[in-house]
Amino acid sequence: MTLEIGVREKTGKNDGVRVETYLHYVSLGKGNPWCASFVCWIYGQSGIANPRSGHCPDLFPSKKVIYKRTVKINNEPQQGDVWGLYFPEKRRVAHVGFIDQWQNKYVITVEGNTNEAGSRDGDGVYRKRRPIKSIYIVASYIDKK
Repeated sequence: MTLEIGVREKTGKNDGVRVETYLHYVSLGKGNPWCASFVCWIYGQSGIANPRSGHCPDLFPSKKVIYKRTVKINNEPQQGDVWGLYFPEKRRVAHVGFIDQWQNKYVITVEGNTNEAGSRDGDGVYRKRRPIKSIYIVASYIDKK
């Protein structure tokens, strides 16, 4: 995932060779939001089964969820887990990314279709620092032994 940091859209319209590669992996064309596509593509490149979906809520089936803001943590999120931000106006999780480091009050993330400000519709793949309290849900797809 960290090797993708620095990927940027070609024209700022959810396009460009790499962005379209992420979108193609989930059967979407250029111009579509791509944060979930990015997560699925990374998992796919690593041989990790995933929903192959561009729809953020699809990344959080109940059997994969390990953390929810409204529920006590059962398992501390780890590097490679996927997190989601909830947007009340959409009534759903509408932006996702990877956990790089889960810290005391902050999480270091790697996320696609964001920007320096942390938008859910940005221009590239960035490493971000977000308050843990902003993270709504986390799912684990990686077998942790």
